[in-house]
Amino acid sequence: MSENQETIIALLHGPDQPGLVSRVSSWIFLRGSNIFHADQHKDLEANIFFQRVEWSPSGDPEKEAADFKKFVRDDLGMEVSVAISKERPKVALFVSKIDHCFHDTILRFRAGEFAGELTCILSTHDSLEADARTYGLPFHYVPVSAETKAEAEQEQLRILNEAGVECIVMARYMQVLSDHFLAQVGCPVINIHHSFLPAFAGGKPYHQAHQRGVKLIGATAHYATAVLDEGPIIHQDVTRINHRNSVADLIRKGRDLEKSVLAQAIRLHLDNRILVYNNKTVVFD
Repeated sequence: MSENQETIIALLHGPDQPGLVSRVSSWIFLRGSNIFHADQHKDLEANIFFQRVEWSPSGDPEKEAADFKKFVRDDLGMEVSVAISKERPKVALFVSKIDHCFHDTILRFRAGEFAGELTCILSTHDSLEADARTYGLPFHYVPVSAETKAEAEQEQLRILNEAGVECIVMARYMQVLSDHFLAQVGCPVINIHHSFLPAFAGGKPYHQAHQRGVKLIGATAHYATAVLDEGPIIHQDVTRINHRNSVADLIRKGRDLEKSVLAQAIRLHLDNRILVYNNKTVVFD
């Protein structure tokens, strides 16, 4: 497949039934379209079928995508989301004073690693404003305190709405988003947590890990939900440590993990490879 070739990407799931793979592929074939990639998974316990299929349309991509959605919902009785490969969702980066994921994520966008457009930075501190300006990115300083949280989140929602943001990345944002914000924002929110969840949730996980004497530390990228650190997990990775490592060593090693795990989560999301189901994810890699 040519890098410039436009494709349709569909993620579908629902109760398993005979012939699903055949019916989906036949629908695409009978329109003269060509499948580039297809992958499927079945949850044997729940009897749920999951599929990701990507194809080159024979006609207008938007019409074919709409027709496919109708076919899946009406004829197959399944849930479906459809995207067109040349669409580049607008992404906002939420940051604080911690800058390693901030710089790494921006540079990866600039290098063309992600199928999206980084449109703005929102921060609770102004310490990264000069760096954001150097990158040529709009920077919005919105301080948050316990007393001003509701007003600050309303301002954030206004900025996001004006920018047309379709995905938020919390790059060590260090704030908990309220239930109201998550209900109103209308787009996925990806968070990087500096721990191998569900171990050491909450604050200072590297200090917790050091006190516990574990031999592995990790990082977890997940979708943010109203329950802290319990959203659907997208990607995780670990590194080994030993008794000689200090808390500072754990933080240094952990930051390398945080950057790579967050980058992979963003890539998977923007490539439409994640299907969320019952607070879990099916990730088609």
